[in-house]
Order: sequence, then C-alpha cells, then structure tokens
Amino acid sequence: MGRGWGWAIIMKTICLYFEIHQIIHLKRYRFFDIGTDHYYYDDYENERNIGEIAERSYMPALNTLHDMIRQHGKYFKVAFSLSGVGIEQLEFHAPQVLEKLQELNDTGCVEFLAEPYSHGLASLVNEESFKAEVKRQCEKTYEYFGQKPKVLRNSSLIYNDEIGAMAAQMGFKGMLTEGAKHVLGWKSPHYLYHCALAPSVKLLLRDVKLSDDISLRFSNSDWEGYPLFADTYVDEIASHPEGSQIINIFMELTALGIAQPLSSNILEFLRAIPACAKAKGITFSTPTEICMKMKSVGALDVPDTLSWTDEERDVSAWLGNAMQREAFNKLYSVADRVRIANDPRLNKDWDYLQASNNFRFMTTKPSGVGVDRGIYASPFDAFTNYMNILGDFINRVNTLYPEDIDNDELNSLLTTIRNQGEEIERKEKEISRLQTKIEKMQEAAATSAAAKPTKKTKRS
Repeated sequence: MGRGWGWAIIMKTICLYFEIHQIIHLKRYRFFDIGTDHYYYDDYENERNIGEIAERSYMPALNTLHDMIRQHGKYFKVAFSLSGVGIEQLEFHAPQVLEKLQELNDTGCVEFLAEPYSHGLASLVNEESFKAEVKRQCEKTYEYFGQKPKVLRNSSLIYNDEIGAMAAQMGFKGMLTEGAKHVLGWKSPHYLYHCALAPSVKLLLRDVKLSDDISLRFSNSDWEGYPLFADTYVDEIASHPEGSQIINIFMELTALGIAQPLSSNILEFLRAIPACAKAKGITFSTPTEICMKMKSVGALDVPDTLSWTDEERDVSAWLGNAMQREAFNKLYSVADRVRIANDPRLNKDWDYLQASNNFRFMTTKPSGVGVDRGIYASPFDAFTNYMNILGDFINRVNTLYPEDIDNDELNSLLTTIRNQGEEIERKEKEISRLQTKIEKMQEAAATSAAAKPTKKTKRS
C-alpha cells in the first residue's frame, strides 16, 4: 500500500496530540432542592482536583514538551486541543497552565485544534448546538493563542460520516478519529483518508496500540512490553511497512503524570523519543501540515459512530443503558430552547451539564479501564443526582421559554436566528474583504508616492 501513489520514498512522520479537558464535579443535589437551589457544582472538589492535576501532570508534562522544543527546534512538533469548560477551569484555578501553553505556542511548533466547548455529545443529536459549540471553542482558542483551528477533534474522537460532513460545512480541513479495527478492516491507520460524504475533510486515525502503550500500559509491570524504552518504541514505528506515512499518537495529557505516574519515568521516556526518531529518519508533523501536504489514499466509510473509548470503540460508554439514554434525551430535549433563550447563566450550566463524563458516571459496562465515579456510589446514584439537577435546569429553561410554545413557532424562531447568524457572517466576510482591499490600495498609493519625484527634485 502506498506504492501506487509513489510515496515509498517519503519518510514516516509522527503526529503527537494531547487533549486537555477538566471534569466539572457536580454536588449532591436532592429532589427537595429542585426549585430552591440553582447552583449545581462542588467548588471545593473542582479546585482541589484541577490543582492536583496541574501539579502532578499538566505543568511537568508541558515543561518537558517545552524542553523538547528548545532542544530539537522546528524538528519536534506537537498538537493540543482544550475544551472550553477546561479553559474556564484553568482560568479560575490554574492560570499557570494557560500561560505555559502560550509559551509553547510562541515557539511556532504547536498547533491547537477545535473541539466542542462542553466536551459533550451534541454532534450525535443536535447539529446546530454542535456547530455553535465548536465555533465558541475556536473563538476561545483564538483569544488565547491567536490560532484559528483548521482541524477538528470531537469529544473522545467521536466520528461518523455525518459528523465529517458537518466538519466540512464548518470549513475544517481535517478531523482526528480512532483507528478502530472494525472500521479499518484490512486497511492501515498509517495513511491519510477522507470523509466518505465530504472528500475535503481528511481523516487522521489514531494508532491504538502505540497510543495505548504510553497512555494505558507504560507503568504496568505485568504487561509483556514492560519496561518500555524510547528506542524500542521508535524501532517499532520504524518497522512498519515501507510506505507507511503517518503514526498518529493521540491521548489525554493526564496520561503523563496521572494515568502513568511521574515515578514511572514517563517524562524521561517521552523526552528521549525525538532523538531516537531523528536517528531513524522519522519526522514530526502537526495535523494541519499532514492534511495540507499529503494526499488521501481513499474514502473511509463510517456509517456507525465510533470513539476511542472501551473495547467496542463506540458510544456505549455514554449511551449504553436506559438510564444514560433517558438523561441524554431529556437534556437535549431543551437544546433549541436554551439556544433561543440565550441566557448567560443558563448557557454556562448548559455547557457543564452536557459534558460527557456526566453520562460516563452512569455506565454499567464492565471495562478494562476503571471508571472513577467521584461522589457517586453506583451508576443509579449518578443518574438520580443528575436527573434532580436536570429537573431544576429544565424548569428554569421553561420559565424563560415556556413549554407550551408549539414546534412551528419554535422552528420559525430557530430559522430566524440561523438566518441572522448567516447574514452576520456574510457581512463580516465582506467587511474583512473590503478592509484588505483598502489596505492594499493604501500600500500601493504609499509606494507610488515614494517612487514619484517631487517638483523640487525636477528643478534641481
């Protein structure tokens, strides 16, 4: 594979990506609190949790990545995405993490990707909500890093053909997703593919084994690959068939320091990878570089939704039982009303209640990876607490936008809002185009004036 495109002489490249999201912990909320208490969060636990993660994972990991860039210059590259709610929590409790990310951004060796603001599941049920979330996260990313994301990473790498088509409508060049065996079949994750419904969207597929060797197995002394050394790891990458293009290593940043403790020497392992890769002629690339420079080898058909979670690599971790589906359907039953109401406090609660971990806490699936349920003793406990909060939230939505307004009126309002948004976007583009035109005309006039001799010069 690959020879047909004349790519055999192209070196392998590693695409290294880390996701940063912060769980918003809900407090104990009783049935009798509905209607009297509209604050749903455990502030103490949220501050304690993010402080611990910043100290044990984020800061040591980011400092190491910064050292690697200093040592290797433009050769070493890395990509990140941050959920909007994750950024908000960092703003409140660990601003040093955002400052460090800005330092990394200043090196020119880092790319920031788009993802849903809430780290939620809107892409599965409400297209308008999903697009609005991604747009808000892109604006937040631009605010902090001056980058306009060109590649989209959905929550937990959730993807199907329809989501790829949505990414195309939003103007993205590519998406990250899982290199799941049941989707790939005989195909390799080490090539660039494209969305079956939208060929303009390239697909970068996670190498499951190489990613999980670091994020899940690195410190496990019972694992047959233990201990894993950087040269052995890079040798495995180099041993992939000639013509293999891309090695996509994707994980959460908390893999470095939380899932794999610092005492396991995980950061020393990471630090050694670039030198080993360089010795084998292997490069590093960002997702956008890959999407722009490489050609797709073909469409990837993904009619059924996949993700990077659990053995099934589907959405059953969040929607696999009746409790999860009831909570999910009830939450998104008010999605359009929340968008029309556009109340700041409701919007913030909407972001936090959408976060996928709220549904993950309710899972009844046996899993090779332990589920930390936080304050909850069981999946039913998580469901009950969430539904109590959701009951209060929906009452507040209905107070602002009554339930008895019929669907025709709702759809009419939604159409108006959508049309207004599109009109504003068109006008913004037109203003930008005219500003560019004016700047060019001013530059041309200044150049012409500088080149034109004055009358005094002619007399002399």
